[in-house]
Amino acid sequence: MTVANPVSASSQSRRARLNAAANPVLPGPSTSAVAVGETSGGELACITLANAHLRLDVAPTLGGGVTRFDWRNDGALTPIFRRCRHVASDTQPNQLACYPLLPYSNRIGGGHFNVAGRRVEVPQNRADEALPIHGDGWLSAWQVAESDRENVRLTLDRHDGKPYAFRATQTYTLDGPTLVITLDIENAGREALPFGLGVHPFFVRDADTELSAAAGGLWLSGDDWLPVRHVPAPPAWQFGVAYPLPETIVNHAFTGWSGQAAVVWPKRRLSLNIAADTDYYVLYTPPREDFFCFEPVDHPINAMNLAGGACENGMTMLARGERLTRTFRFTVERTGLRSMPGARGSRRRQ
Repeated sequence: MTVANPVSASSQSRRARLNAAANPVLPGPSTSAVAVGETSGGELACITLANAHLRLDVAPTLGGGVTRFDWRNDGALTPIFRRCRHVASDTQPNQLACYPLLPYSNRIGGGHFNVAGRRVEVPQNRADEALPIHGDGWLSAWQVAESDRENVRLTLDRHDGKPYAFRATQTYTLDGPTLVITLDIENAGREALPFGLGVHPFFVRDADTELSAAAGGLWLSGDDWLPVRHVPAPPAWQFGVAYPLPETIVNHAFTGWSGQAAVVWPKRRLSLNIAADTDYYVLYTPPREDFFCFEPVDHPINAMNLAGGACENGMTMLARGERLTRTFRFTVERTGLRSMPGARGSRRRQ
């Protein structure tokens, strides 16, 4: 008689959790797409992507933005991006976990710029903002072009937009422990214009959250958050190694970035490696909040009106039919032992 090897209940439970993580239950036959629209409870249905490491929820009608991005560990989900607490048709973009920046990032001074001898007027796009900000993508409803368990591709057709007429695509892909966001934009207008791309994630912030994002300089901002003077990065904001986030507000564009950064959550034993094919980032650290923003972008704030013009400050001039593509990668990793109790005091800034 053959005797089966006994398997403990805890071993069976762990195996079941691992199997569920590798094969998450998702709505619909062979697809991760949830019908987009209002549910009976007033919430907006999203598209869910999931694998053994990550979960991502995307809301196509809310700027194609992310409503949650979580790390999966032994069945538990830990937020990496700050979760959107209420997902509905009236959700404001800055309540999302992340959204795209296109065809430009941040504010345009005076609502206009000059290019090739032409004055280009850019209308105000938010009632609560005096200047046009972040372009059209984050305020638009995107269309779902295709979707499966680990990928979704969204499209936006603004060929009749003014002054920026364009067609754009954003793709979200889960690749093991990495979220890959790809933005692509085509100038659909008659005139050549400077284009720029970026993403605007809201990261979870703990009391001990650290950032490593070495940069050579930054643009100091005025009261209107427009840049007024470029300076070398001061020691407190160099972030050459992982330092705790500033307790005071920072809202500046950093220059001379390598395209590599890391966020560390020591108590959670997690880190996030960020890689982008851009030379700039905007850091926003509102005091006493449970989030901060690290925005990889290919141009600083108000790039069109800085000395030298848009293209000297990272933007790309696109003629009709020309395209620009940027890729942003977010890789979650487990870290080693938690920081020793006395380690924080030994890393004072000079």
